[in-house]
Amino acid sequence: MEQKEMAAIYDRMKNTVYRTALSYCRNVQDAEDITHDVFLARFRHEDPFPNAELEKAWLLRVTINKCKNLLKSFRRRFTVPLDDAAHVCVTQDEHAVWDAVNALPAKYRIVIHLYYYEGYSVREIGTITDTSESAVQTQLYRARKMLKKTLGEELEL
Repeated sequence: MEQKEMAAIYDRMKNTVYRTALSYCRNVQDAEDITHDVFLARFRHEDPFPNAELEKAWLLRVTINKCKNLLKSFRRRFTVPLDDAAHVCVTQDEHAVWDAVNALPAKYRIVIHLYYYEGYSVREIGTITDTSESAVQTQLYRARKMLKKTLGEELEL
């Protein structure tokens, strides 16, 4: 793969991969490390993708797997994460939503991120997370219910 092609892929997908990793890990430094590792894996991947959507889904699947591996790791269990993720938000309302989403368990947090921030359908999220559509729908329902409880009834998801 040529350097120009790598730069184009990185420029197109860096924010999506980073935001997904940040949503899953809730730590800026870990999200940056995972983003780096994901793109290294992509550039080592020899086979071309038929279209950009399949490449995006592959990158998100690798991102989620790397996040899961990090959260299971020895290093992660015996360190205290830095609370830098709040710097991503600009307004007070965004901080409240960010904090509420980050307070969700990982399986709910990732489906909320993929659905609302990345714009994936339930079917696509099921493919990316390797779960059934009904499981994704249930996770979205439960996550919305938790967010309504945390943020109040004025939340319109």
